Amino acid sequence: MSIGVFKVSNLFDLEHTLARAWLENVECPWDVFPNIGQIVTEIGQGLPTDEYEQRYRSVWIHRSASVGESACLVGPCVIGPRTEVRHCAFVRGGVLVGADCVVGNSTELKNCILFDGCQVPHFNYVGDSVLGFHSHFGAGAVTSNVRADRKPVVVHGGASFGDVSTGLSKLGAFVGDYAEVGCNSVLGPGTVIGRRSIVYPLSFVRGVVEEDCIFKNNGVIVEKRCDS
Repeated sequence: MSIGVFKVSNLFDLEHTLARAWLENVECPWDVFPNIGQIVTEIGQGLPTDEYEQRYRSVWIHRSASVGESACLVGPCVIGPRTEVRHCAFVRGGVLVGADCVVGNSTELKNCILFDGCQVPHFNYVGDSVLGFHSHFGAGAVTSNVRADRKPVVVHGGASFGDVSTGLSKLGAFVGDYAEVGCNSVLGPGTVIGRRSIVYPLSFVRGVVEEDCIFKNNGVIVEKRCDS
């Protein structure tokens, strides 16, 4: 069994997150989740006070960020530079949002890391997940982070990569840099989407989509053409 496709270094450019020091010391990205609240708290406590305002207990917001009046932010969480948190967004804690991100109307975040430039702008749920640099969710796209049978989440790599048992009862998705997830799609527990890959709207994805691929509605995965 090869875990190469699951490795942090094969999914994310760590230059674009304040969680670099933690992510570069683990092999698979889900290894940070048992300590995600502590990690976000430590990051927040080390931020420069002339750049970040601590508005509530364990909530740090960059002074250039925009937060809607009706947004609800529960710590620990960090909101990065020039990021827009829109009205009625719900940040439930254990959340690190990078620079130049969009957290949209009725979007809910919980125990997750959003790299710089990530957009979850409309009616999205992101739980126990990592979304890479300039990744994007279409309207209504969500992560599912609990199995129906409540057993620990297994990352299914198929014949190419094998299965990896994470030992975690809650685990969402890991979406690589520049990946696109189409409107009203669901990423099942333990899903991995490679860099620059595209998920068609209305898809249910379970397992691994390798980098530079397209996941179509019927579950067929094809490589992107050079002109796509």
